[in-house]
This record gives sequence, structure tokens and C-alpha cells, in this order.
Amino acid sequence: MTPRAMNAPSAWEALEGVNLPGGYRVEITDGKIILTPRNEEQSDVVIDAAPQIDQQLADRGKILSQVAIDFPSHLYGYAPDLAIVAPGSERNSRGCFEWHSLEAILEIVSLSTRDNDFDKKFRIYAECAIPLYVIIDPSDNTCTVHSRPTRRGTYDEQEQIAFGEDLILPLEGREIVVKTDGFPRSES
Repeated sequence: MTPRAMNAPSAWEALEGVNLPGGYRVEITDGKIILTPRNEEQSDVVIDAAPQIDQQLADRGKILSQVAIDFPSHLYGYAPDLAIVAPGSERNSRGCFEWHSLEAILEIVSLSTRDNDFDKKFRIYAECAIPLYVIIDPSDNTCTVHSRPTRRGTYDEQEQIAFGEDLILPLEGREIVVKTDGFPRSES
């Protein structure tokens, strides 16, 4: 994948004017439109984490939840569970933030999104140089923070944080601390 010029074709253009059903997350992977039902665990994490992040960002960035982001490919259109937009970032002519505006992405894993979150999104986010990619996995009660992206589609560093410990997001010139005590835990 190579970076594209601002305002080049977006994967999301395929859905312009389409009336999509509510209650589903819509993303585009490998040029295929994928609808997945939202689940309670994902909702619980977003409801818990988003206000914590927003409060600490103040006017130094923005938090988005399940909002379409333009990536440099017509084959991929993602709407991360949570995305932190860098301060001063502007929307493109379609009204979307682009990949290079993001400081961090947090995805909450579910059975239906597991392969995408651990494989395809991991690769795309690294190739796009997203500084932090956090995979929150309620099935094993952990957050895995991936940092130092490479153009090879990998991250050079990773740290695993157990639910109950503080999730620290080192952003440009500041640090966000997310308390994970309230994240839904798997009983297994």
C-alpha cells in the first residue's frame, strides 16, 4: 500500500447514498463491505474508555468512536472502535479525517472481528504508520499496545496490560492514562 494524495478516491465512496441498517458496524476490507453486529462488550469498553481519553485530551486532540477514516487505499475503509486524532488535524473534502491524522487506534476484539483486528488491521495500521495500535481483548482480559510501526506491516514493540492495570497511551508530547478496572472481563 502506498500513501495517496489528499482527496484521492476513498473506499467509503462505494457506500455513498446507501441506506445501511442501524446497529451494525460497517467497514471495508479487501474491497468487501463487512457488516458486523455491535456487541455489549465493545459498547462497555467504549463507554468506559472514551470519556477518560476525552477528558485528558482537553483541546489537544479529539476522540472518535466508529467514525469512518480515509485510508490510502480504495480496498480498506475502517471505522475504529476508538481513534485519537492529533491536535490541529483537518478533515478532507469528504468531511473525513485521514490515516495520517491519527495518533492511536483502539480496537475491541470480538469473535466476529478477531481475524481483522489481529491480522489485516494490524498490517494496514502499521503500514500507514499509526503510532499506537491497541487491541483490547475481553476474552483474555488484556490490552496489547503495539508501537513503533514499520513499513513492513508490523510493529516493533508490544506491551501487554492486564485488565485492572492502567493502560498508558504515550502520545506526541503527552500521555493518556486509561483505567481498565471497569472493562468487561471474561469468566474463562
